Amino acid sequence: MSGYDTMCKEICTRAGSMRDLQRQAVQQYLPVVDDILRTRSRDARQIEHTLDGLLDFCGHEPVLQLYKKLCRHYWDIDPAATAYYVNAYREYWDRNEPESQP
Repeated sequence: MSGYDTMCKEICTRAGSMRDLQRQAVQQYLPVVDDILRTRSRDARQIEHTLDGLLDFCGHEPVLQLYKKLCRHYWDIDPAATAYYVNAYREYWDRNEPESQP
């Protein structure tokens, strides 16, 4: 097997691992977010902890939808903190423009 073939195989393996992690994130965070929304929780620490965990996986659409739902809920509780999380998402995931070079 050539070095190129080995590299391609390694990339495919890592991509598969990332998909598995994304699926696990949805499975683990879905009941947490549902519980927060169902109970109309105002526990800022729990909500922020959940948003922090979700942020790492927002490149996966089902996780992004959970993040958005939780942000909408949190907006009525703490708009400034929610704005921080919206901006954190934008900085980490929503880079439409290339960064300028110095």
